Amino acid sequence: MALSLAYQNAGSTALMDEKFDQMTLMAFAAYEQPLKWIAFALGLGSAVSVVQGWQLLAMSLSLPFCLIWIYCGWLRTERQLKLINVLFACLYVYGIARYFIVQA
Repeated sequence: MALSLAYQNAGSTALMDEKFDQMTLMAFAAYEQPLKWIAFALGLGSAVSVVQGWQLLAMSLSLPFCLIWIYCGWLRTERQLKLINVLFACLYVYGIARYFIVQA
């Protein structure tokens, strides 16, 4: 089993085993389609929440939606899909935290 420095992740200098990295990434690949259906349902729920004016519920449903699409982006190595959803996930975390801080 040959180890190689595949990439540097967040300042880590540890050697990465490429086969192990691929195995962990693809561990849930069989669940990709059911995850996309769950994301679809979350997206619909979020849209209804926005229309009804339920801000917290809309953000709470949109966050897992983004996390699912981040994972699907990593599966398919779609860099742009990953980065856009990471940005939106950060905004939803900020919005949810702000909601509870302002309500307190």
